[in-house]
This record gives sequence, structure tokens and C-alpha cells, in this order.
Amino acid sequence: MADKLNEASPASSAVFDTHAIAANFPASAATMLIDTRLTDETHASSRVFRVYTPVPAHFHSTCDEYLLVLSGRATFFLGEEPPFEVGPGKLIFFKQGTVHGTPELVEEPFVVLAVDTPRRDPSDITFVNPADGTAETFIKSEILY
Repeated sequence: MADKLNEASPASSAVFDTHAIAANFPASAATMLIDTRLTDETHASSRVFRVYTPVPAHFHSTCDEYLLVLSGRATFFLGEEPPFEVGPGKLIFFKQGTVHGTPELVEEPFVVLAVDTPRRDPSDITFVNPADGTAETFIKSEILY
């Protein structure tokens, strides 16, 4: 549920209820993730996404990423470091090109608020092992508010 503060210029301001958005994700998905874009500006994009299956090692070439866990728990890894558990309130930051992934979903639904700087094109995903997936098998965007 997005409450537009300024209907004359929708891109200038908005208020989003991330908990209501998270509640609207379907119970299952054909892709690893489903996201809903909240903002999509040149300098930054934001979205809420739900992870449905473990996500193999991958990276994004064009943006730094901030991930705030809204619900659920999962193991997450960055680079060569061992996986660590994250849950609600944990903020993860990493620079473009950092290999990362989610090897295990511990408690579902695992829902995350992401801010990408600059904007992340949905096709900007490279799996370390190309057989693990493509942009099409990685994420599907839906409007959930």
C-alpha cells in the first residue's frame, strides 16, 4: 500500500507500508525471488523482495546494495567469508561485484528491503556458476501494493 504524498509528481515522494507489501507475496514462486519495485530512479532503486529458494553465489556489476531483513531468517554469505545468520532488523551492505548468496532459508517468509545505488537493472545478475541460473530464473517483478 503506497500512499502518494504528492500526486502531481509521484516520483518526488511516497510512503510505503513494507509490512503490508510483504504480506502480499504469494506462497510460492517459479523463480528464486519475487520483488516489487518501490522506487526506480537513476541514482538509486528500492524494492521489497521475498526469497523462495536458496540463492547460489552471484554478483551485481552496476550497484552497491543495502539489504534490510524485514521477516524470516536465513544464512547469507559475502565473498569468501563463512555464511552467517540474518534476521529481522539486520542490515547487510556490500559493494558492486561482491559475490554473495543465501545458502539456506531458516525461517520463512524471508523478506528483504533492498536499496541499490545506483539503480540496479533487473538483468544485472551474474551467477558464479552460469548453470545456477539466469536473470529470468532469478527474479520476477510484480506490483504488490
